[in-house]
Amino acid sequence: MTSRVLMVLVTLVGCIQAADKYWDYIVVGAGPGGLQMGHFLQKAGRNYVLLERNSVAASFFEKFPRHDQLISINKRHTGKKNTEFNLRHDWNSLLSDDKSLLFRHYSKLFFPQRVQLLDYMADYQKKLGINVQFHTEVSNIRKETNATTNKTVFLMDDQNGNTLKCKVLIVASGLSKPVEPKFQGSEFTENYSDVSINPDDYEGKSVLIIGRGNSAFELAESIYGSTNFVHMIGRSRVRLSWATHYVGDLRAVNNALLDTYQLKSLDAVVEATTDDMQLVKTGDRLKLELVDQQAGVSENIYDNFAMRDLYDKVILCLGFQFDNGIFNSSLNIKKSKGREDKFPLIGYDYQLRDVEDLYIAGGASHGPDFRKSAGGFIHGFRYTARALHRMLEWKYEGVPWPSVSILSTDLLATIIKRINEGSGFYQMFGMLGDVMAIRSAGEEIEYLEEVPLNLLDRLSEITGHSYDEVIVLVLQYGANFSGPGKDVFRIDRATGEPSDAHNSNFLHPVFYHYKQLPTAEQMSSKTKYEILPRPDHMHHIVEDFLTLWDAPSSHILPLRRYLETVLDRDLRTFYASDCLSMAMLHQTVPLYCQQHYLSGRGIIRAEPLFQQS
Repeated sequence: MTSRVLMVLVTLVGCIQAADKYWDYIVVGAGPGGLQMGHFLQKAGRNYVLLERNSVAASFFEKFPRHDQLISINKRHTGKKNTEFNLRHDWNSLLSDDKSLLFRHYSKLFFPQRVQLLDYMADYQKKLGINVQFHTEVSNIRKETNATTNKTVFLMDDQNGNTLKCKVLIVASGLSKPVEPKFQGSEFTENYSDVSINPDDYEGKSVLIIGRGNSAFELAESIYGSTNFVHMIGRSRVRLSWATHYVGDLRAVNNALLDTYQLKSLDAVVEATTDDMQLVKTGDRLKLELVDQQAGVSENIYDNFAMRDLYDKVILCLGFQFDNGIFNSSLNIKKSKGREDKFPLIGYDYQLRDVEDLYIAGGASHGPDFRKSAGGFIHGFRYTARALHRMLEWKYEGVPWPSVSILSTDLLATIIKRINEGSGFYQMFGMLGDVMAIRSAGEEIEYLEEVPLNLLDRLSEITGHSYDEVIVLVLQYGANFSGPGKDVFRIDRATGEPSDAHNSNFLHPVFYHYKQLPTAEQMSSKTKYEILPRPDHMHHIVEDFLTLWDAPSSHILPLRRYLETVLDRDLRTFYASDCLSMAMLHQTVPLYCQQHYLSGRGIIRAEPLFQQS
């Protein structure tokens, strides 16, 4: 028997075994988002499988980005050895307990190559034993209700005709479908996904790129040395990531074409939408016409029309969108509206609207925080995937959100540690935050990390913990600091005065105290600049150049006084000898002495946690 025949038989046996196979959890896609979910399911001991249509994990990176260089930062050195802190500046690693699975071991490049990410993802899957079924392309995903048990399951078909079933479906297929708008003459365009990346093919050519994102500028930068010129057209002004603080906007590593535009070297950028475009074939070249559809007026009537030259190539670089073609029409999968229309319509719990038990993980889960945080990228969705998994654990397995109970006199030290190390709410600023539930009349705190802030009104439902009074810790930027065209380098961009902390522009900690959790109505009526509804007490810690909030007078003392106001407790720390002296001379002693030395619950420390003022 030949090896080829044997391989076919093994494949057939695998297909037969897969038929009618049931898992509690199916994850569609073994990209970074799918692998991250797989790790959490594996660690929790759940019955799950990842279904991947290709032969390798993270197969998107076999081709993209087309010019090989990633724009995700690989910052290998921070001057610190704390793993959690270092994840704040590691944009490529997935979360795990294996320190060998940190991306810094795979590349020394600050902007790595995609093949290095492929190698990393392959090792991540193999070392952690994540259950991936490769060469499995699913379609016709639908839902079925058992008439006897009234329980629903998802069904899907693979390419071999097998039917796979699960209780909970998590789609982590990413944004894989190129955006290709239809307009008059669009058939003459090429797409970023397939266009030549050989600069020689653009020698002496005039090129029009439709798109204004990183893929458009990546392509432009690779060819502009060979072309007559590169013109770029997009529906909005250029959005620079350093101005918007959004990692998905144009990065400095790609923006060289802006130099040649502003320095009058023939390259240029123009604003227009594809709705207003027409491409007309003129011999073997293309002519662009712009027509105001509402007014019915062509801009080409002016003899100085900016884009009157003919083009040899017109290339679409409009990014990718979620492919909902794998679903049966009965599920009625909807997409977000507006500029988020490339994403599926999901709630802040990452569940599809109107489809119970169907969730989105990875890059496609970015819709709720699009242009707000980093959820569309590895360094963001590794944390939203963890938040999703924690919600699934409570909803389907009865396992509450992880929490720790601490004494109120330890709260200050806990917070200082978190704001100076925590990576999840640092990367997912404004979207994930720590929740501190106040218990026992302010003497005890139950601490939950990285809870979805927009689900605060549903805290009990998503975590399994029932609370009323809470303090919420958020990292956020100033409300009106960043945005397209804003001068984020202006001379008065920062403040260092603790009394002026509420005017901080850069990323800084903000505390919200609620005597009662916000209602659903309060959550839905927030303005676009509000992270959370108006609290009973609020406190900003002043922004810090080093993003290190450990200064005794500027950071710690104002925070301690805020916490003392909220808890109505003295939170100062004391030496054991001082507590003994006060106990000998007074009828009562400070709370710290009671909790740490007299109750037997604490450990006697040789010195206070922090120097007192």
